Amino acid sequence: MKLSEIKKIVNAKILCGKEQIETEVFCGGAADLMSDVLAYARPKILLLTGLTTNQVIYTCEMAQIKAILFVRGKEPAKDVVELAKEKGFVLLATKLPLYEACAVLNEAGLMGTMIEPIKPEKERKRKK
Repeated sequence: MKLSEIKKIVNAKILCGKEQIETEVFCGGAADLMSDVLAYARPKILLLTGLTTNQVIYTCEMAQIKAILFVRGKEPAKDVVELAKEKGFVLLATKLPLYEACAVLNEAGLMGTMIEPIKPEKERKRKK
C-alpha cells in the first residue's frame, strides 16, 4: 500500500518526506516500546507509534523502517523532524488513536507484520 493511500485513510498530515509519499510499504506494525520494534519489526513497513522522541528515528533506522505514523495527534519536536529529514524518513501524523489507526488500515488491506521475534543467526541455524 502506498503511503499516499495511508495518508488519506487516516487523514494524516505529512511532517516530512513529501517527495517519497508514493513509496509502498508492505505491512504495518504498532509499538511504543522500541525494544519491541527491534524484536518484531521487518524492513519496509509502516510503524505506528505514539512515541515522538529521536529514539524512534534511531530505532527505525536500525530496523530499516523508513515510514512512521504518529498517532493520537502527537507530533515530534522540530529537532526530531530534522533528524528524520536527514535520514530520509517519511513522517506522518494522525489524530486517530493507535488502535483505531491500526483497525482502519487493516480493514483497508494493510497487513500486520510483528508476528514473531527475529532470532539471532545462531539460533536459526541450530533449529535446522
